[in-house]
Amino acid sequence: MAKLPVASDQSNMPVDDVVETSIARVLDAEAAALDAIARARDDAAAIAERAREEVRRIGLRTDRRVGALRAAFKTSVAAEIALLESAATALAGIHELTPAEVERVDRAVRATAEALTGGPP
Repeated sequence: MAKLPVASDQSNMPVDDVVETSIARVLDAEAAALDAIARARDDAAAIAERAREEVRRIGLRTDRRVGALRAAFKTSVAAEIALLESAATALAGIHELTPAEVERVDRAVRATAEALTGGPP
């Protein structure tokens, strides 16, 4: 079996002491690694919480913006509907023709009759 390399500062130490020192180093390294893992988990949790908070803020801001757009659209649509209803009311009323309008309609009817029949009535 090959000899394991030993640090030069341990070369004068008894083997049991070298083993104990090596085990202590491994245990210290393991403890440091576990601490680093715990810190990394804490950091990751903090990052995730900040991301969730940012998502909440973006969601609230988006909801406000969409709400404002909907309100503006609703106002615009209501104004447009009012204009259309006003126009519909105006068009639904009976319009009495003026004598000039009656004359224009008569001329148009005569011109159409002449065009269709090929001559005056």
